[in-house]
Amino acid sequence: MKGYFIAFIAGIFILPAMAQDNPLWMRYPAISPDGQTVLFSYKGDIYKVASSGGEARPLTISESYEFAPVWSHDGKTIAFASDRYGNFDVFVMPASGGEARRLTFHSGREIPGSFSADDKSVLFSAYRQDLVTNAQYPIGLMTELYSVPVEGGRVSLVLPVPALDATLNSKGNKLIYHDIKGYESDWRKHHTSAVTRDIWVYDFSTRKYLKLTNFNGEDRNPVFDSNDQDFYYLSEQGGSFNVYKSSLADPSHASAITHFTRHPVRFLTHARDNTLCFGFNGELYTIKAGSEPQKIAVTIAQDGRNSVDKIVPITGNATEMKLSPNGKEIAFVYRGEIFVTSVEGGITKRITNTPWQERSVSFSADGRSLLYAAEKDNNWNVYTSSITRKEEPYFYVATVLKEAPVVATPAEEFQPAFSPDGKEVAYLENRTILKVINLALKQTRTILTADKNYSYSDGDQYYQWSPDSKWFLVSFGLPERVMAPEVGLVAADGKSQVVNLTLSGYDDFGPKWAMGGKMMIWGSNRNGTRQQAGYPASGDVFGMFFTKDAFERFKLSKEEFSLLKEQEEKQKKDSTGKAKEPTKKGAPTKEETKDSTKKDIVIDWDHLTDRKLRITTHTSDAQDWLLSKDGEKLFYLTSFEKGYDLWVTEIRTKETKLFSKLGARYAGMEMSDDGKNIFVLAEGKILKINTESGKSEPVGINSEMVLKDSEEKAYIFEHSWRQLKEKFYVADLQGVDWDFYHEAYKKFLPYINNNYDFAEMLSEMLGELNASHTGCYYNSFKPNMDQTASLGIFYDYAYAGNGLRIAEVIAGGPLDKSVSRIKPGVILEKIDGQEITDSVDQYVYLNRKTDKLTLLSLFDPLTKTRWDETAKPISIGMENELLYKRWVENRRKEVDQLSGGKIGYIHVRAMNDESMRTVFEEALGRNLGKEAIIIDTRFNGGGNIHEQLSDFLNGKKYFDIIPHGQYVGSEPYDKWVKPSIVLVGESNYSDAHLFPVAYKLKGVGKTLGMPIPGTGTFVWWESQIDQTLVFGMPMGGWRAPDGKFCENNQLEPDIKVRNEPDTLFAGHDQQIEAAVKELLKKN
Repeated sequence: MKGYFIAFIAGIFILPAMAQDNPLWMRYPAISPDGQTVLFSYKGDIYKVASSGGEARPLTISESYEFAPVWSHDGKTIAFASDRYGNFDVFVMPASGGEARRLTFHSGREIPGSFSADDKSVLFSAYRQDLVTNAQYPIGLMTELYSVPVEGGRVSLVLPVPALDATLNSKGNKLIYHDIKGYESDWRKHHTSAVTRDIWVYDFSTRKYLKLTNFNGEDRNPVFDSNDQDFYYLSEQGGSFNVYKSSLADPSHASAITHFTRHPVRFLTHARDNTLCFGFNGELYTIKAGSEPQKIAVTIAQDGRNSVDKIVPITGNATEMKLSPNGKEIAFVYRGEIFVTSVEGGITKRITNTPWQERSVSFSADGRSLLYAAEKDNNWNVYTSSITRKEEPYFYVATVLKEAPVVATPAEEFQPAFSPDGKEVAYLENRTILKVINLALKQTRTILTADKNYSYSDGDQYYQWSPDSKWFLVSFGLPERVMAPEVGLVAADGKSQVVNLTLSGYDDFGPKWAMGGKMMIWGSNRNGTRQQAGYPASGDVFGMFFTKDAFERFKLSKEEFSLLKEQEEKQKKDSTGKAKEPTKKGAPTKEETKDSTKKDIVIDWDHLTDRKLRITTHTSDAQDWLLSKDGEKLFYLTSFEKGYDLWVTEIRTKETKLFSKLGARYAGMEMSDDGKNIFVLAEGKILKINTESGKSEPVGINSEMVLKDSEEKAYIFEHSWRQLKEKFYVADLQGVDWDFYHEAYKKFLPYINNNYDFAEMLSEMLGELNASHTGCYYNSFKPNMDQTASLGIFYDYAYAGNGLRIAEVIAGGPLDKSVSRIKPGVILEKIDGQEITDSVDQYVYLNRKTDKLTLLSLFDPLTKTRWDETAKPISIGMENELLYKRWVENRRKEVDQLSGGKIGYIHVRAMNDESMRTVFEEALGRNLGKEAIIIDTRFNGGGNIHEQLSDFLNGKKYFDIIPHGQYVGSEPYDKWVKPSIVLVGESNYSDAHLFPVAYKLKGVGKTLGMPIPGTGTFVWWESQIDQTLVFGMPMGGWRAPDGKFCENNQLEPDIKVRNEPDTLFAGHDQQIEAAVKELLKKN
């Protein structure tokens, strides 16, 4: 073919440039001031195209991700965001193309919104540093608006508010923007609640904020009309996002300019002639006054930006593993693919090579087949992969494998396990039904029905075959408390009901057969400690014995057991005339071990549940457990210090010690059939640990895989869509046509080549469900990325000279030292000898300086003295902790001053154990003598202590405690029995919504603040096979006595009070003031 060639370089096909007509997933359009050109983001680069359509030309071509372009008013310069240094910074470049220059140097997310009226600066949103006076809760969500000179230099604070998509009028004296009030996915749609965005205008001449919109749904992305009096914006008031027009003179009146349905209009911009440009359904549109929207016909000359296959080395990061019966090879899963590696030598072979996910891998009894589940063709089924050539004994050297289905029906089947005799396979159907298939007869039977369990996350069910293949140990729940696990025993023939072995209101879990089926071991929090929040914090390993003889033998002391073994050996000698060679510590012989799997398990049902005992000697955070083959040692993973380690308890002596130091955040293990080694999967690495010496050595993994990125993304898309369909908290998906949106968003996949766009696209689809706790998020990480350090000071934004004037030294920060002379008013002139001037963003001098000695040069204008000090800057995360403590202390002081010391204050940061401890400590300690207390839950992102916290505040005094005439307290002793009030707002999320609901239902007290969005569900955040991606599934709802779910059911406060921006930034919290007044009325 003329002009067409294909080159083959390093195993990768490189295709020639090809024109692509009608590309999709073009985002973030921005029309030029003259209306002739449109910028947009596509496949991670910035393109430009004529507004009338035509061929688009890239302005940026890099491995980084660029988006959010904006034009200067003269049309000569553009600004955009890029992650070239690991985090999004603001860059500028000529609109005609050329070199891009970096303007911002902070490792936060900095996104441009517009240019200043004179084009000398770029306005951008970021979370850097608030005003020293600001009473706003310190969190990255609540950004500020900044400006940076186009030529580069010092960044200035424009507004201390989250002013997103901020644009100026032609004179530059008014700024219009949309706000953000709390937690929620940017791409959620159709919701009406307090957290939805509103349009605001700020007047620089009067320094006043004015809220323009009052629709209880989404209003965002405003732009001024060229007359500076009218404005356009995007709103869902008609059901879907469309363009609306309103005016500053009468903002209550708005008229629709577009009338699209089923998909949102996004990214509104305008030209001087009031031509509007926006995105819709992955394409670009313009609209002129009085006309209909016109799609821009775009052609893109391909430049090789499509996803290419990548060679990915594999040396660890396994997500699961399984040891072969002969102990010579290990199967493991990496990125949804199955591999097998030799225990010795590190020879690794890839077994599966698919775009979908495989998991739950195990070996057959003969070691020549692997059993696993695969989400093939959009359905989970069970398969085997077998070695076909007799000459090849192991998978890691096998050349030909044969895959065959075991169970493949329209139902979902996964988590399979071979029976020990190899004749059958157990598996889960539709996540909770335990079934068995006979491999010869192809007949299935049900062992445990769906009502016995609830599946929160895939793979969370538990069962284990008995050694004789005739029983199962299972985890299950009782109807009234299905999510509280019990241990059950059920026959594998499917003809009987499960028998509850633990009969406990505590959690019992992870049962394992031991000693050839004579006993089981399991975990229980029966004797464990509990958190302040009420949830288990630790547990123990218990044993239960299926025969009386096994129970009695297990309880013998070391001396008693030695004597018994001696007597048994003597009896054998007397009966045979010759003693067999004794095995170590009374372990069974090889013949006995071999035969034990063939013997039927004997169960003495009489008093079975009484034959149990605690095996561990101390309660702890035990995560996994194994009993040695002879029953003499308990190995278990637990955490006492940093991470999980392997510990061992000698059964007869109760001696317990650290066996192998791991320091892992998470781990699991299994023992070889001969009992000589334990294999541990710790944070993706496989270790072999000798059961006698405790010696640990890594199991080598040495392989690679060809990653087909586009196929993997297509699989994740299908998987996510199906997961939401199967697990959403209401089966009807709130009436959403989910099939329609599957096809509507699937068409974008060929046009997406990076995880930023993929996460955004998936979030748009998930957003159609109008639910909290969803959306897809991409955790981007680049080696050696920028990491801004902090000096722990507030800067004075009013200062205009060289250097930085310090407004406050943050308590507990690196400069808050007894020997330091730094105080408010002092000028920081240099960092490590580098002068701070208007021509530099000072954060460039603090990049990657965390915990490193840094020289600070200072000047005191009052004493006219200069000096140097050294300090170790802290991370932004550590500074945020200090800012949080400062904010709480300031609110506490405010309450104390307003109430004259009569009322206490506690902020509940999260709905977790640490926050519950803070409430207990503060309420019954610092505030015990107060007349009432304010419980502040604003900006609480959730957890699960709504029951415990509402009960704690609901104390009703019923007894006085008086020994010998002295009053020493009252009952309840550990609850708050005085008045309280709860501060709430748009930023309460998840369990921070459920708590105020519970507080009101129990009649504890009043709530005050702003309405709480209906976000009361529990979620499973599922990591994908590409573990940089995670998406949320709201799976369970709380239904109140009125029959309504808390999800999408907003809670109105008893007393509604808004914090006005200018008042809040001056340091005054109006909601605090109103709460104090309300409590003082009652006291």
